[in-house]
Amino acid sequence: METFEFKENIEIICKTVTTFPNQIKEAFDALEGSLPNCEKRNWYGISRPNETGEIIYKAAATELEDGEAEKLGYESFTIKKGVYISETLADWMKRPQVIGETFMRLLEDPRIDKDGYCLEWYKSDDEVICLVGITV
Repeated sequence: METFEFKENIEIICKTVTTFPNQIKEAFDALEGSLPNCEKRNWYGISRPNETGEIIYKAAATELEDGEAEKLGYESFTIKKGVYISETLADWMKRPQVIGETFMRLLEDPRIDKDGYCLEWYKSDDEVICLVGITV
């Protein structure tokens, strides 16, 4: 487990998954199919339980211009600057359940921001960083 710090807020474009975890790929495919300049964007997954404990998952990509999410008919979200605990996973596509297992370990940390979220940062098709915000 490592720590990582986002120095600035990151504005992102989101598509909420209607059936978690079954439609995650479809949500990312929909974003990729409708956003211009995909190669210039960072890609994220954001999840957190709602008031009934159901996981709400959002496929996401960075905005390239202010207000882009709204212009394109998507919801916007801000990844908050600050310190996160993290773990980098290689070859995660061979065993996608490792992402959930990793978050379960990260969420055991007593420093977790209770109002935060689980953040997946897709660095490539083979590498993802799992992050959870902490209070410092």
